[in-house]
Order: sequence, then C-alpha cells, then structure tokens
Amino acid sequence: MEDKPAMFKSHMSAALDEARAAALRGEVPVGAVLIAPDGRVVARAGNRTRELSDPTAHAEILVLRAACAAKGTERLQGHDLYVTLEPCAMCAAAIAAARIARVYYGASDPKSGGVAHGACVFSHPQAHHAPEVYEGIAESDCAALLTRFFREKRQVQDD
Repeated sequence: MEDKPAMFKSHMSAALDEARAAALRGEVPVGAVLIAPDGRVVARAGNRTRELSDPTAHAEILVLRAACAAKGTERLQGHDLYVTLEPCAMCAAAIAAARIARVYYGASDPKSGGVAHGACVFSHPQAHHAPEVYEGIAESDCAALLTRFFREKRQVQDD
C-alpha cells in the first residue's frame, strides 16, 4: 500500500481568531499559530505589546517563546508558523533563529514587513536559516481585520 502525501491544512483561521482577540484587547490585530511536525497546534497568541508593556510581545515572538519553553529547546525544526501579517524584521530574525520550517502569512506589510518588504531578513546573506515562505493565505480576511481596526482607531481619535 502506497503512502499518500499529507494534505495541506491551513491554520490561518486559528491565527485570525487570535488576531480578533488581540483587537478586542486594544492591540494591533495580529495572530499567530505554531504547528508541530505532526500537525498539532503547540502555541497560539495574539499581539500583547500594550498589555505587557513589551515592544517585543508580537504574536510571533509569543508563540516561539511558549513552544521553546514547553519543549525545553531554542530550536523548532519542522514546525510551521501561521501569522496574519507579514512578520517584521524582529520577528523574522527570531523565526530564523528558531529554525522554523515554513511561514505562512496573510496580509503583506509594505511599511513594516521584514520578509518580502523592508529588511527581507530571510534573503539576507547573514541569515542563518531561511524557512519556506507562503504569502497571501486568507489575505483579504487578514487585511480587512487590520483595515477595520485602524479605521475605528482613527474615528475615535477624530471624535
């Protein structure tokens, strides 16, 4: 009997749930989910920079910290990361350091992105590791969440 290749299953809906929860907390609505090689969700988080008074408390950093602490290691080979927004340069560097296998992101971030825009961390000659990158997963849902959040923030400021 021939083994069938594993079917791709997007976990972006779980990352979107985390992003929505972040928005309800007043955080920029970015969510991330980390998937183990066996397909289990090992960590999930939304931004908590304001709540924790920590500029590094991006969703991606929080899931990497949680997974590394749970595993007792700084490397997460074979893991996949789903994030609703293109990771910034800080998060991309942490993703590379953790040796994440694949990054799936939703909305592009021409202003602050660090993967396809700006620093382009993974293609930099000094990058120790470059994961496979897949962009545009549920892009319209991810972008709409961010657009709505910032539109509402501007309306509150204008009132």
